[in-house]
Amino acid sequence: MKNNKENTNAFLIHISAFAGFIFPFGNIITPLIAWQTLKDRSAFLDEQGKEAVNFNISYSLYVFILTIFVGSFFIGNFFRGFNNFNDFNHFNIDFNTDNFFGFLGLGSLAGLVYLIGMALVIIAALKAKEGENYKYPFTIKFIK
Repeated sequence: MKNNKENTNAFLIHISAFAGFIFPFGNIITPLIAWQTLKDRSAFLDEQGKEAVNFNISYSLYVFILTIFVGSFFIGNFFRGFNNFNDFNHFNIDFNTDNFFGFLGLGSLAGLVYLIGMALVIIAALKAKEGENYKYPFTIKFIK
């Protein structure tokens, strides 16, 4: 079994992804810095650091793609409502409730993706604290 200090360091590598709530790309930068400073201490820390960094890069990519999809849907829906766009004297926006509920559904999906990402980070941190090698699902291996 791995010693307690290794487990705590692996826990901190995983949980450092929550720095993304404090500054942009903190979910990638902080685990990357923690992994780079601790990877030479043990193979367990190296493996968990790679896993944390790969997951956070993959997760950020998935969220970026989802944001582009939802954002383009919202912008397209907004501009579709303009009537007589060339005639600024009659500025009128028609609001269609069917499109609103579609947007609300996509927004709910985005919120669900954020919650799943947070839950996976917490699960990985707790497993690492117990000394288990945790593998995130749906992770692209950018760093091998």
